[in-house]
Amino acid sequence: MKISEIRQKTGTELQDELVTLRREQMNLRFRQVAGQLTNTGRMRIVKRDIAKIKTAMTEHRLKGK
Repeated sequence: MKISEIRQKTGTELQDELVTLRREQMNLRFRQVAGQLTNTGRMRIVKRDIAKIKTAMTEHRLKGK
């Protein structure tokens, strides 16, 4: 997901996307522990997407003040 796409979303959409990514991250962790994770690179992508969303949420919050 690109940062330009993320910045165009509203606060509610960002919250929903964050919840979805955190669930995916949790599922990936469980699959890794169980030895069923084949695409380990996905963990890195999800982690970065979460960081991008949190950054965009902070930017939205600071613009509002």
